Amino acid sequence: MKTQQPNNPLHGITLEKVVTDLVEHYDWSGLADRININCFKSDPSVKSSLKFLRKTPWAREKVEKLYLSTFNDASPWSKSS
Repeated sequence: MKTQQPNNPLHGITLEKVVTDLVEHYDWSGLADRININCFKSDPSVKSSLKFLRKTPWAREKVEKLYLSTFNDASPWSKSS
């Protein structure tokens, strides 16, 4: 049975897609400026970032919030005009 999650804006989006989209949008240096974690600063790669983010809930939450504020206009973290 497929579970629907209407209140989860990231439902169906993989962590790999989140990281990849953010890197394409901000580049590694821009991402490191916005979220101060070493996996974005020191020899960054998608693979090493995914490994770290899967083990570190507080960092993953920051990355997900940045993704929502960047790519989801309906996000509560969006900047209002």
